[in-house]
Amino acid sequence: MTTIHTAQQVKAPVTPDGVVRSQGLGPFTCETGGHLPEMTLAYETWGALNEERSNAVLIQHALTGSSHVARGDSTEDGWWDQLVGPGKTIDTSRYFVVSINMLGGCYGSTGPASAGPDGVPWGSRFPYLTVRDSVRAEALLADALGIDRWHSVVGGSLGGARALEWALVYPERVERCAVIACTAASSAEQIAFGQAQLQAIRLDPGFAAGDYYPGPGPVGGLGLARRIAHITYRSEPELEHRFGRTAQGAETPFGSSDPAARGRFQVESYLDHQASKLVERFDANSYVVLTEALMGHDAGRDRGPLHLALREATAEFFIAAVDSDRLYHPSQSHTLAQALPGEVPVHTIVSPIGHDAFLTEIQQLDQRLREAFYGDH
Repeated sequence: MTTIHTAQQVKAPVTPDGVVRSQGLGPFTCETGGHLPEMTLAYETWGALNEERSNAVLIQHALTGSSHVARGDSTEDGWWDQLVGPGKTIDTSRYFVVSINMLGGCYGSTGPASAGPDGVPWGSRFPYLTVRDSVRAEALLADALGIDRWHSVVGGSLGGARALEWALVYPERVERCAVIACTAASSAEQIAFGQAQLQAIRLDPGFAAGDYYPGPGPVGGLGLARRIAHITYRSEPELEHRFGRTAQGAETPFGSSDPAARGRFQVESYLDHQASKLVERFDANSYVVLTEALMGHDAGRDRGPLHLALREATAEFFIAAVDSDRLYHPSQSHTLAQALPGEVPVHTIVSPIGHDAFLTEIQQLDQRLREAFYGDH
């Protein structure tokens, strides 16, 4: 039995829904020995915790996502509005939904841009984090909210890795676990894609070894990292169908003797747009910290062969993949499902989009999720 962490308990908020709040949780020591003398986690909630404290659902965000899963009482659309809300698959009139900004990120939880003990941003001094570190930190917040056991933990991509680790680190605290578009461990290819992105950031002179605050930081490097990542988030057929070899507006992508004057193809403009959007909202150091955590994801680490490691989990599992995903191949979801105790099917999102379909087409899993997790339990 895993010891449940203790933290100063606060009353779980009822309203407003979908508004960021934060909780100080004291000191925190990481798996590899790094130490934070004070840790804060930012989070959002929807709905209300019932008297039995049996209706809490934890939803985990992806690499550059945030806790803003659903619109709620805010003015901003959520990234899983199709899934979460009154009367939806995860019905916030029945369930108390919690989403936590991952430790090390840049949406309010303690991260590299946060002030260290000396008042200076952590920067390069921020400790190396694992997915298990993030789960142990989240358990402290769950304690503070009075949640001893999750009705379900749900996540896609990096969020799926966090959901799986919740079921393994705290099996007594997770009744149901949904792992969507994720694997039991990051593969060599996934690590390679991550390393290329990290090098794009670190080789930008603006990175300054991670100590670029209060300057703009590695804008070009972070943008390049996003371009590399976004290619893996979409499928080749989708890019071909949407853009082909079409030029961007009146730009001429070939024929100029001056490389600087060469115009762009539409797909280049698309990647430029994705890069610009991320640079405006995300911190490069957080991108590094979270990418390294995902590269290190391995459910079997220090637990033995995968099928033995997964025996520690007592949750009911829901595994899903995207048929066109070239980052997290459907076969890897099947490997995870086959290693879990019992017969665990793999549900499939059918889409030409690629990996990002776990965000854009999550409604395809609506009926199956309702039947498995959110019917009358």
